[in-house]
Amino acid sequence: MKRVLITGAAGFLGSHLCDKFITEGYEVIGMDNLLTGNLANIAHLMPLEQFSFYHHDVSKFVHVPGHLDYILHFASPASPIDYLKMPIQTLKVGSLGTHNLLGLALSKKARVLIASTSEVYGDPEVHPQTEEYWGHVNPIGPRGVYDEAKRFQEAITMAYHNFHGLETRIVRIFNTYGPRMRIDDGRALPTFLHQALTGEDLSVFGSGQQTRSFCYVDDLIDGIYRLLLSDYHLPVNIGNPEEITLQQLAEEVIAFTGCAGKIVYHPLPQDDPKQRRPDISKAQQLLGWQPKVARSIGIARTYDYFKSVLKLA
Repeated sequence: MKRVLITGAAGFLGSHLCDKFITEGYEVIGMDNLLTGNLANIAHLMPLEQFSFYHHDVSKFVHVPGHLDYILHFASPASPIDYLKMPIQTLKVGSLGTHNLLGLALSKKARVLIASTSEVYGDPEVHPQTEEYWGHVNPIGPRGVYDEAKRFQEAITMAYHNFHGLETRIVRIFNTYGPRMRIDDGRALPTFLHQALTGEDLSVFGSGQQTRSFCYVDDLIDGIYRLLLSDYHLPVNIGNPEEITLQQLAEEVIAFTGCAGKIVYHPLPQDDPKQRRPDISKAQQLLGWQPKVARSIGIARTYDYFKSVLKLA
């Protein structure tokens, strides 16, 4: 049985990756320090023989006994609320954590896939964003701790690939949503759904004309799995190229939920990207991948999940 280590396993994306690899017949080792992760996301996996969990911070030395075929590094605060609250931890997991896992991959002769982000493009001057675009990032702004942690993560991963011949993969993840997102994580869609469910007004920052592209989690996980098993070592965008303004998204949520709240506007945070849309030509050509889940279906599934969370609270 092939063995895979998934860091950030109790988080939103990490827990869905654990599900995917269990379904595909792997032995899965989940690792998380639970800084932003939640054991409830993987509680259904705990009784399984082919799943084990390590409560550990990957910024410290990482040891896993036995062989490993694959390592997927998804440990990191990922929402602005989290990384603004935990700037040092965010930088450490992207730098020290990545270094530790690349060293582990080298010692185990394992292939490693690191989770990068569309944030490496910053507030882009090229639209849509292709993998060849180098980005427009403020390294000392409030978002720099996340943006630069991920840019460093890509750089050290490529250094290990080029210097040591390590098998590496880099996925640049665009806005993703779905069940197991934290309802209070501060990103647009969970915030809108939470506000709609609790009868509040919907908070839009700036004019609401800034754009995002939302990919449902099942589509993203499929793209990541295909990339891991591919022969391509350079970064690949995985996201949904269907672009929407945040005002349109808020209007969609109001229409879907039938809530009585209205849209209220707040000042735009510093360095908030004005446009975000992936060019997914590489993923289509190299992986035969493209998103399949319509936003209306994805929002309905996410809404049902949040409803169940609020009932349990």
